[in-house]
Amino acid sequence: MKQLNVGILGLGTVGGGTYSVLTRNAAEITRRTGVEIKVMQVADRNLEHAKAIVGNVDVTDDAFAVVNNPNIDVVVELIGGYTLSRELVLKAIANKKHVVTANKALIALHGNEIFAAAKANNVIVAFEAAVAGGIPIIKALREGLGANRIEWVAGIINGTTNFILTEMREKGLNFADVLGEAQRLGYAEADPTFDVEGIDAAHKLTIMSAIAFGMPMKFEQAYTEGITKLQQVDIKYAEELGYRVKLLGITKRTDKGVELRVHPTLIPEKRLVANVNGAMNAVVVKGDAVGPTLYYGAGAGAEPTASAVVADLMDVARLIDATSAQRVPYLAFQSDQVQDLPILPIDEVQSAYYLRLRASDKPGVLANVTKILGDRDISIDAMMQKEPDENETEADIVILTHITVEKNMNAAITAIESLAEITGKVVRIRMEELAK
Repeated sequence: MKQLNVGILGLGTVGGGTYSVLTRNAAEITRRTGVEIKVMQVADRNLEHAKAIVGNVDVTDDAFAVVNNPNIDVVVELIGGYTLSRELVLKAIANKKHVVTANKALIALHGNEIFAAAKANNVIVAFEAAVAGGIPIIKALREGLGANRIEWVAGIINGTTNFILTEMREKGLNFADVLGEAQRLGYAEADPTFDVEGIDAAHKLTIMSAIAFGMPMKFEQAYTEGITKLQQVDIKYAEELGYRVKLLGITKRTDKGVELRVHPTLIPEKRLVANVNGAMNAVVVKGDAVGPTLYYGAGAGAEPTASAVVADLMDVARLIDATSAQRVPYLAFQSDQVQDLPILPIDEVQSAYYLRLRASDKPGVLANVTKILGDRDISIDAMMQKEPDENETEADIVILTHITVEKNMNAAITAIESLAEITGKVVRIRMEELAK
C-alpha cells in the first residue's frame, strides 16, 4: 500500500491533537484514501514533551531537519507566528514538499508569496485549519459553493471574543471582569490583544474574502475594531430592541469594491448566528444560487482543529500524483483569473447603525438630533428613550438607523456631539441583517 510520510513542526495543543487523531483513526483514514499516512518525524523545542506523545517516532528540536529530510513528503506546520514559520514553509516548498498549515496569520500575511512558490514547485499548500478550527469553511467556499457567485460572508470567527460577549450578555458583567474569567478558563491568552482587538478575526476574514471573491490576500487593508470599548449597557439595550452584539468578520462584494471589516455588530436575535454562544464559531455565506448558508462548530481546540489538519493531509494523499490543473486552485479561481479587487475604505461602507447618546432631559433635544440625521440623509428605524434616574437630569437615547454611508454617519455624530445638550461621546455600533 502507498505510504505518505509526514513531518510535524510543533507538538503543542494542535500538534498533539493531530498526532492523536492520525493514530486513533488510522484505519478509517486509510479506508477513505487508500494511503497509509504515517508520521515519520516531529520537531519541537521540548523534546521530553514530544517523546511522551509520539513514542518511537523520530523527534528533533531542529525544525529545519524536518523540512530538509528527503524522506518526508508533507510538512505540517503548527508552530504559529509568521517569521520562522514563513521561512520553514518556503524552504519545505523549495524542497518539493507539500505543506499543511493551521497558521492563519502566515496565510493572511504571506499567502500570496507562498501560493506562488507552491505553484512554481508543483506542490500543494493546504490550510483548512487556519479558519474556524474544525468547521470546513475553506472547502465549502472553494468547492461546495463553487457554482455560486459569492455575495457576502459574515462570521463569528474568534471564540475568545464570542465567549466574552456571551458572558457579558448572560451575566450582566463588564468587559474587564469577563476577560479575567476567560483568561482563568484558558479561553484568552495572558496577552489577549490579537483576540479582543479583532486581529485574529481579521486574519481569518482575509483568507475567506480572498477565496470568496478570487483576489489576493489583503490583510493590511482590513478595517479592524475590537470589543474592548463595548459597554454592558449597550449589550442590554440591544437585547431590549431584539438584537445581539457579536464581533463579526464581514466581507461583501459591491459595485465599488470589496468590504473587508471586523467590528462589533448588532444582529437580529432571530438569526441563527445571533444565537451562537460561548466559544463556538459560525460563518454565514450568501451565494446567488444557494442563498444564505450557515456553518457552525468548534473554532479552536486540539482535536477540532486537528480534524481539519488531518482532512487536509487526506486531500494531499488523494491528489499527490495529480497535475496542478487537476487540483482545486488555492483561491478557488484559476491563477490567471485572480483579480486585484479594490478594498473599500471604512468611510465608504454602507451599514445601519445603533447610536446611544446621553442627553439633557428637556424639550427640543430630540428634534435637534433628528434634524442633524435628516440633513445627512440618515433615516431613523427605531428609537428608545430611557427615563432619567432619580435626581438626574440626563437620560440615554438609543436610535437605530436605516442603512447609510459611514462618512455621513461620522459627520452626523460629530454634529450631535457638538450640541450643548449632549454629554460625552456618542456610542456607535454597526448593524447587519444577514438575511439576503
